Amino acid sequence: MIEIGVSNLAKAFGADKIFENITFDIKTKDKIGLIGRNGIGKTTLMRILAGCEDYQAGQVNRRKGLTIGYLEQIPSCDDGDTVLDVLNEAFSELNEIAIQMKKYEKSFDNLNDNDLKNAVDKYSLLHEQYEALGGYDINEKLGRILTGLKISDDLQKRKFNLLSGGEKTRVILGKILLEEPELLLLDEPSNHLDIKSVEWLEEYLISYVGTIVIVSHDRYFLDRVVNKIIEIEPDCAQIYYGGYSKYAAEKELRFLQAMKEYNSQQKKIKKMEEQIQRYRIWGEMRDSDKMYKRAKELEKRLEKIDRINKPVFDKKAAKFQISNTERTGKEVIKVTEIKKAFGNNKLFDDVSFTLYYKDSLCLLGENGSGKSTILKIIMNETSPDSGEVRIGAKVKIGYLPQEVVFDRENISIIDYFSYHYGISLSDARRELAKLSFVDEDVYKIIDDLSGGEKSRLKLGMLIYEDVNTLMLDEPTNHLDIESREMLEESLIKFEGTLLFVSHDRYFVDRIATCIGEIENKRFSIYRFNYEGYKQEKQKNEVSYQEAMTSSQEVNCSGKKAFDKEKEEKRAREKLKRDLARLEGNIIEAEKKVAELENILNTDSSEWDISEYNNKYNEYTQLKDSIEYMYAELYKLSEEVEND
Repeated sequence: MIEIGVSNLAKAFGADKIFENITFDIKTKDKIGLIGRNGIGKTTLMRILAGCEDYQAGQVNRRKGLTIGYLEQIPSCDDGDTVLDVLNEAFSELNEIAIQMKKYEKSFDNLNDNDLKNAVDKYSLLHEQYEALGGYDINEKLGRILTGLKISDDLQKRKFNLLSGGEKTRVILGKILLEEPELLLLDEPSNHLDIKSVEWLEEYLISYVGTIVIVSHDRYFLDRVVNKIIEIEPDCAQIYYGGYSKYAAEKELRFLQAMKEYNSQQKKIKKMEEQIQRYRIWGEMRDSDKMYKRAKELEKRLEKIDRINKPVFDKKAAKFQISNTERTGKEVIKVTEIKKAFGNNKLFDDVSFTLYYKDSLCLLGENGSGKSTILKIIMNETSPDSGEVRIGAKVKIGYLPQEVVFDRENISIIDYFSYHYGISLSDARRELAKLSFVDEDVYKIIDDLSGGEKSRLKLGMLIYEDVNTLMLDEPTNHLDIESREMLEESLIKFEGTLLFVSHDRYFVDRIATCIGEIENKRFSIYRFNYEGYKQEKQKNEVSYQEAMTSSQEVNCSGKKAFDKEKEEKRAREKLKRDLARLEGNIIEAEKKVAELENILNTDSSEWDISEYNNKYNEYTQLKDSIEYMYAELYKLSEEVEND
């Protein structure tokens, strides 16, 4: 059954066209991921689907009686309404039935036989309706949502109108889920949720019996939840079946097929054009009307060909290009036993870790656990209650906070970029285009930029600068999927060290070489990427449960032996992983050295001296790096052999 049918939809704001020729169906039990680059109109389309926005052309047909829950809307509430009041509005129909049932219950003692019978009959109907609508499951449903979205007892009592935007969004998401509409329209539902809450929401939506349309840049989330992807382009909607990974693979296949068809047609056209030219030449040489006639016939056939436009693999995303810079020593940042509390709110105890050269450490933990505070302590923006932070030799840090500010915000982007780096306006425009600031965008005043635009500008500037260590607090916030992928590719190639906070699990899995987790105010390091970290956590949980069970049967010394054996096994596995990773890094580095040697051995008279020096510096740094890695390889090999 079709819940909503969209046909040839077009939307514009004044003279600015947003999209056109958008056609697709939302069918019962579809779980659709709506994607597209920033500014393409995804939120506008969701508002149209919800009936909150008009459009210039096309049709939107909704099934009669369809109930829709739309996350984007934040309703105005009475000043006295608490969070719990707002959540209970989801049960307004059930609450009204309960009130009527109580009225009948109170009236039974005062009615005669006939009136009593009528009242009992009406009461029975209300009772059946109340039960059918899940009235007796209210507390269970409410408890499930409160726990999953981490709406604490304290938050439940607070006035809704006094909440932050993120808190309001979380509460309204809970209210919509409690209402259980036939169609859920969710615009970035994982925003403002920590990873555990996002994972809970995934499980909830996977088992949801209704239809769902989700706008999200969270590729992990899309892979787990949706069974169809609709990509919005300026002049059409492309439909793909499966999650995000299947979409990405299918999109590339479609592009390759379209390019094959385009090239085939171009060959055919070229052949026909050459044949036409030959017929004309032969006609002139022989003064032959027959040849001229053949040429004209072929020209008419050529004109009738429905020409295929050259396919473009759309990459209108920010291009974050990282410059080579001076490398640091082995120890980049050393954090020793830092503690932090704000009043009675203790964030963490005894956080200790060492960030080594080329590490990529992601800090994970629930919202409010202190991840951003650790970055601020390292940057000396706040002080720890105890402990110390030491920055290594030659370390140059580029820092992206969650709340981005610039020292001059009353000038245009292009003027700021030109002034900040001492480059010409034309050079500044070229660099800004890599960050998707093009045409008139470069003249926007910085103070007028959205949070996402400020983050994109700051991130691009950090990477443009001469830094060898990046500290990034939620770097993928406000970036569309293509820009996230471009950032990932740049960070993977980054020849420096990374320390970052992110809730984007896909990003974390690609970038992180190790995980630092704050859990129950304690800090732990896992030398894995995100998937490895999850597996290790699961193993630890199983081991913990097994140890708890066996502890009832064995003495204390047995438990110590168990723990020691487990720790030794974990250490052995880590050594082997580190060894394999190091061998791979050496192979890649030696390939690069060989390439540079070939380049540097070409005729030096053809070189620009600055370009030659850059290549030579890169070559010497790589040689030093390889020497260091071989020393590490020898040390690790001995440890593995002696284990």
